[in-house]
Amino acid sequence: MPDAQPTLFTIGHSNHTLDKFIGLLKQHNITAIADVRSIPFSRFNPHFNREALEASLRRANISYVHMGQQLGARRDEPECFVGKQANYELVAQLPNFRAGIARLLAGSQHQRISLMCAEKDPITCHRTVLITRAFRHTAITVSHILDSGALESAAAAEERMMDATQTPRDDLFQSKEDLINAAYTKLGKELAWVNESDDAADTAVD
Repeated sequence: MPDAQPTLFTIGHSNHTLDKFIGLLKQHNITAIADVRSIPFSRFNPHFNREALEASLRRANISYVHMGQQLGARRDEPECFVGKQANYELVAQLPNFRAGIARLLAGSQHQRISLMCAEKDPITCHRTVLITRAFRHTAITVSHILDSGALESAAAAEERMMDATQTPRDDLFQSKEDLINAAYTKLGKELAWVNESDDAADTAVD
């Protein structure tokens, strides 16, 4: 049965062993992984390469879908760039990105989905600063699976984001919502992909 209030999870594969990674998913009853890496490949952790990971998850009865084209940080659309850097606010308005968000919204009604990217810490990854930001004013609850197995709420992650960007908690002229959005924007500028060349890196990327 679907959850009364659907939850979307996120996880970073980091340098986990396959057993540790699948154990974290099983701990939280994840039934599907949405891989949001633009390039689903890891030089140093080949068990997280797309084909190997998909096969391993299938054996664990966990579905896999690659959504890097829709939700990845590396973008092809020129309208989302400011100079050579992707702008997350502009990415969030792209039809392809919005279609990916709609797909997750629909899927979360009948699956326990976790977004997966490479970074261990959710606030240093586009899965949080770009993707889960899109769910802030929806009925979806966001929970980040940490490497310890604990869950971090979206609100707790946002508090850490404010600390990381030295964003004040109170301001005479800005609401708390404005301050949270400012923290997202600051981190987005730090994390967003810069297209320095036409050559794609061959390491795991957001």
